[in-house]
This record gives sequence, C-alpha cells and structure tokens, in this order.
Amino acid sequence: QVQLVESGGGLVQAGGSLRLSCAASGSIFAIRRMGWYRQAPGKQRELVAAITSGGGTNYVDSVKGRFTISRDNAKNMLSLQMNSLKPEDTAVYYCNADITTWRTLRYYTDPYWGQGTQVTVSS
Repeated sequence: QVQLVESGGGLVQAGGSLRLSCAASGSIFAIRRMGWYRQAPGKQRELVAAITSGGGTNYVDSVKGRFTISRDNAKNMLSLQMNSLKPEDTAVYYCNADITTWRTLRYYTDPYWGQGTQVTVSS
C-alpha cells in the first residue's frame, strides 16, 4: 500500500510564500518522476512542476522564476517552494509520483496521487 500525503497549504497574501511538502510511504521499491499539479475551480488540472529521479526539472511558464521543485530521494519527499504568489495561483495542489512496487512476483510502476492541499492567495 502506497500513500502520498501533502502538507503546507494555506492562506497567504499576494507576494507571500508557501512551501508544500509531500511524503511518500508504503512498500516502495523506487520513485520515478514526481510532480505537483493544481486545479482551480472550474478549470482542468494542470502540471505545475515536475522532477525526475535524477533531478531534472520542468515548470509551467506561469510559475517559472517563482516556484522551485525539489526532492529528497532518501526520505521519499517532494517539496514545492512557492514565492511571489499571485491570486491566480489559488488552487488545490496535488502531489503525483510514478512509483515502482513489487507485488505478485513482478515490478509494477503506477501513478499515485495525494489527497490535495488548498492554497489560497488573497489580493
């Protein structure tokens, strides 16, 4: 059983900062790509930032220069440092990871999602 648990969301004024964390636990053999997605009311879920197991990153254009994604492979942790927040960053943020597990005599790599954490930026 694999779980992703996010923390760190909240209410902040425009221009402020928040740091999101995601902890992966369970019978994990390896974690491949990890990412943060967000979904604002009435909008589709979008990829905010992603990071490979080797540390390669990519960001949606709207957050470049403001957000930084990082991971701690030893602790199975993912983080998102969000600076210079804007009201349009308001959304539920979800942690996502491609995780390899061993079960029924073989390896499986599946996508897993956290439950989401609310980020609200007031103007």
